[in-house]
Amino acid sequence: MALDHYVTLGRSGLRVSPFALGAMTFGTDAGGAGCGVEESERILTTYLDLGGNFVDTANFYTNGHSETILGDYFAAHPGQRDHVVLASKFFTNMFPGDPNGGGAGRRSIIAQLEESLRRLRTDYLDLYWLHNWDRNTPIEETMRTLDDLVRAGKIRYLGFSNTPAWFTAQAQTIAVLQGRTPIIALQVEYSLLARTVEGELAPLALDQGMALMPWSPLKNGFLSGKYRRGAQVTDSARTAYVGQPSDAELVVIEAVLAIADELGAAPAAVSLAWLRSRPGTVVPIIGARRTSHLTDNLTGLAVTLTADQLRVLNEVSAPTLDYPAPMHGALRAMLQFAGTTVDGESSTVYPPLLQRGDVRY
Repeated sequence: MALDHYVTLGRSGLRVSPFALGAMTFGTDAGGAGCGVEESERILTTYLDLGGNFVDTANFYTNGHSETILGDYFAAHPGQRDHVVLASKFFTNMFPGDPNGGGAGRRSIIAQLEESLRRLRTDYLDLYWLHNWDRNTPIEETMRTLDDLVRAGKIRYLGFSNTPAWFTAQAQTIAVLQGRTPIIALQVEYSLLARTVEGELAPLALDQGMALMPWSPLKNGFLSGKYRRGAQVTDSARTAYVGQPSDAELVVIEAVLAIADELGAAPAAVSLAWLRSRPGTVVPIIGARRTSHLTDNLTGLAVTLTADQLRVLNEVSAPTLDYPAPMHGALRAMLQFAGTTVDGESSTVYPPLLQRGDVRY
């Protein structure tokens, strides 16, 4: 598989690369662990030259510098913008003291979009993400505004990020029943070290035909291969922020390292290949502060994990999910199927029924 082996993003007609390029690291404004303009442009050029077409940013990344870098790049490369799926996000308030500067109300969405379009030097976005849940604004107002912007040609498709499943389902139901633009993708934290999305959001996405776009697919670099038991990583620009992996996380990391050794592959590539194996359409967002980080992560497209390797990774990283998720596996099958096999799912018999025999109540 390669970057130019495109996939359809959710229930839509939008074709994107199997890995998106995350631009959160583009720019050095507001501190952080970003990279300068020249390195950002080298990373972007490498991604595009390899066939990549999906670039993701947000209004507040490096205080708007990320969007500005992208806008300047495409302005300097005429015609290239038209062949790139460009995504950004709204929600974060970049104007201290102004309560209407952020969130998901009509006024703030329109203002945030205009600011992003100005920095990106484009007149439309291919995908516009709600970056977080605005509990102070009716979802009807948010969805109506976004639909109006689609009809006006300012945005093409909608996505939600970091929102509760019930809220996302409510928004999608409103869109479907009122004939408004639906949500085609969810941007979520998802990796071998962060699997709680499998409790509610991942099943919702699968049911509704939404793509999942994992952010931090290497869990802050923990799955990159440089974190190992007994070794303290001090050269990472984010070490002070993310700390060191826990003992439980190191168990998962060691399983990844062992499989990477078996395959002669990078641990990051194994971790990204595992994400690509998950049900539905999963398009990880890979970030980079150096061009070498990008090319190393792209090797994940060349890795195919065996059924046994997937079983090992699934078992060692199995998450503890909140109720009612524990009721939806073997216990559900036991209560529902009574020892039969339905749609390929086998079950045992609920123990009290073993005492019933053929008695009919």
